[in-house]
Amino acid sequence: MKAVVTVVGKDKSGIIAKVTSFLADAGVNVEDISQTVLQDYFAMIMLAETGKANISDLRKSMLELGKKIGVEISVQHEDIFSAMHRI
Repeated sequence: MKAVVTVVGKDKSGIIAKVTSFLADAGVNVEDISQTVLQDYFAMIMLAETGKANISDLRKSMLELGKKIGVEISVQHEDIFSAMHRI
C-alpha cells in the first residue's frame, strides 16, 4: 500500500535523516521525495510503499517521532490524500 508522508516544522539539521531512517527501520520504502526550506521552515512530502507495515501503527509512531524531533508528521493512505486534494 502507498502512503503520503508529510513533514513540516522549523528547519534544523537531521530531519530528513531521522525520518527516512525511521521509515527504513519500519520496512517502508520511500519511492519519491520532495523537500524545501522556506526561510526558516522545512517542508517535505514523500510517497512511500508501506510494505507489511500497518498504516495506523505507522501513523502513531511517526506522530511520536515528530514530537521528539520538533516537527509535525502526517501519514495518509495515498487514496485518501488524493481524494482530499481533488479540485
